[in-house]
Amino acid sequence: MNILAWIILGALAGWIASIVMGRNKRMGAIANIVVGIVGAFLGGAIMNALGYEGLTGFDLWSLLVAVIGAVVLLFVVGLVRR
Repeated sequence: MNILAWIILGALAGWIASIVMGRNKRMGAIANIVVGIVGAFLGGAIMNALGYEGLTGFDLWSLLVAVIGAVVLLFVVGLVRR
């Protein structure tokens, strides 16, 4: 995937995850992109550990994996901040 596709996928995944976790009003666009990209790597690792396919490209499955990873990331960050 090229860098622009990673940024778009990361922004979308980070935005969806921030809505799911109720943090949308506190996060900006850059934070959504970073959370989404890191979440994509985390989600890919989680899916590979569970025996599923991780990121497959710029498709719906990869978006779902990235959102799952971003939600897990936001959950862990929320635990650490408390």
